[in-house]
Amino acid sequence: MGDDTRPAVVDRDPAPGARLRVAIADDHYLVREGTRHALEDGDLEVVASVGTAIELEAAVAALEPDAVVTDIRMPPTHRTEGIEAALRIRGTYARIGVVVLSQYAEATYAVELLGAGTAGLAYLLKDRVGDPRQLVHAVREVARGGSVVDPDVVTMLVAANVQRQRSPVALLTDRERQVLACMAQGRTNAAIAEELALSESSIEKHATAIFSKLGLQDEPQTHRRVAAVLTYLRDAGRAHPL
Repeated sequence: MGDDTRPAVVDRDPAPGARLRVAIADDHYLVREGTRHALEDGDLEVVASVGTAIELEAAVAALEPDAVVTDIRMPPTHRTEGIEAALRIRGTYARIGVVVLSQYAEATYAVELLGAGTAGLAYLLKDRVGDPRQLVHAVREVARGGSVVDPDVVTMLVAANVQRQRSPVALLTDRERQVLACMAQGRTNAAIAEELALSESSIEKHATAIFSKLGLQDEPQTHRRVAAVLTYLRDAGRAHPL
């Protein structure tokens, strides 16, 4: 009786200096062409050049390149199609590296892309396309399972983390943050108690602790609640700027 067990897929580790096959995606033709020239000047082979995340995933499925270079904002919504495609590609094809290019250094995008792990992923600013060496280095790095993060993005993430740590919200316990998050949704103490399976008196104690830690002891009850919510929302905005 024959053994029909299929061999496990082994991730390919491109040899140093090998000519890698790359697929690129950007909805702007001139940017695509600039990226193509930057890669080909670095002795890489561009096997697909498309304008949407859907076309990119189709090209990856058909061609299985060594790496992908993609913009973040593409049709139809011009929001995070590139990041979503990058994560799906990495989830389906573990050996395919992905370089995400962004017009701006934004914490939200970096966290969404790298939050679950950095292996095989790179986040670069589009300015780097002007220097083929940096882009080619990033492609080669992700193709072998490494990671590259633009220095400007690292600086921005560190600054955002420092701001978050300095916020008085960082003084709150996990439960107090849960209570404050419910306050931000406009819920009453009774509704918060039901949501968190606590007594209403426990919620009142947590609220008092929140007001104290946020320096709102001397404000009227309504004003303290509003001020606490505003502090929470400002802190959330620093952690994940829009």
